[in-house]
Amino acid sequence: MAVFENIKKDLEKVSGFMDLSKEEIGLLLKHKSVRKAVLDVNGRKYDAWRIIHNNSLGPGKGGIRYHPNVSEDEVKSLSFWMSLKNALIGLPYGGAKGGVQINPKGIGKSELEEISREYVRAFHEHIGELKDIPAPDVYTNAEIMGWMLDEYEKIKQRHEPAMITGKPLELGGCLLRHDATSKGGLIILKQFLDKIGKDPQKVNIAIQGFGNAGMNIAHMLHEEGFNITAVSDSKGGILDNEGLDIEKVKLFKKENRTVVGFNGPKEITNRELLELDVNVLILAALENQITKENADNIKAGYILELANGPVTAEADNILYKKGALVIPDILANAGGVAASYYEWCQNRTGSILSKEVLVKKLEDRMITAFHKVYELFEEHKELNMRSAAYIIAIKRILAAEKARGNLNG
Repeated sequence: MAVFENIKKDLEKVSGFMDLSKEEIGLLLKHKSVRKAVLDVNGRKYDAWRIIHNNSLGPGKGGIRYHPNVSEDEVKSLSFWMSLKNALIGLPYGGAKGGVQINPKGIGKSELEEISREYVRAFHEHIGELKDIPAPDVYTNAEIMGWMLDEYEKIKQRHEPAMITGKPLELGGCLLRHDATSKGGLIILKQFLDKIGKDPQKVNIAIQGFGNAGMNIAHMLHEEGFNITAVSDSKGGILDNEGLDIEKVKLFKKENRTVVGFNGPKEITNRELLELDVNVLILAALENQITKENADNIKAGYILELANGPVTAEADNILYKKGALVIPDILANAGGVAASYYEWCQNRTGSILSKEVLVKKLEDRMITAFHKVYELFEEHKELNMRSAAYIIAIKRILAAEKARGNLNG
């Protein structure tokens, strides 16, 4: 199923509750700009996109992913979620996203750099600190953001570090950025467990996706005494009901580029990991992992979406009816864009904050957003947490559009 079809179904769920007009629904489903380019590097061509969903609250904001399955449908969906995510946590941003259809694992560093610079050459007129601000996403990182910043500044012949976030510290990056998505997810999970009266020491966790976000949240959870029984990456997973030594798994992954083959635990498939009988399932891979085909087999009582769109709209309904609570992506993984905001502010003002101050700011923002969502969820039992989060975010976007005169009041 096309990912954006899931978004339409999620929007249908809340439109009745919010009494949205056809005009309002049409505005929410319309993208401000959809731009595509074909990057030509060493005779090889790569489809690339930069899409802004909505910019009523501020300039577009969202990452750039490098993945063989990147498509226009996916980037449009991701930009929509960024609009809601930024609105939900109170940032002065609209939603945007970018992508290149490429498998970066099979490409040398010099060619990857040239592809990254070519991306900027293709879209430089449409990005900038007050237009649209990219950041890292799947299979992109600080080094790639550094190349992109350098190319942009060469083209513009000026310094503009705030045009991109997630940069190396030497180029104005943020002390918090590399693990902020995971840190934000941890903050939300702990708040949630506290709300439902669950003892963290009695919670067992499985994590699908052991890339940057999954590995970092695993490390943080392990340090706090949580029992992580299973992790997986694109090649498969490992299971130890007594608990994995995450630091050793991390080291093995870095040396072997997979967790498969780690000595001791049982090897399992990604599907088997999703269907484990655990308290918390953390989804840190890609979209559409839990669908109507496997939702009935999910045994976890609580699901944290650290990835974007890992649960389809149909699966969401099935999980809710069987009593499984999903902590939605636009809340659970918003720590990354919050840190990007602090980086952007530092770059524009020249005021550099300590890591301690940044952590406190992140905690305050994430906790505030969580309580808004949970209070609405508790007040209206016909809503799941995703619908509650959507409602809060959509109200802010539509209020901005009305204030601009773009909607009837």
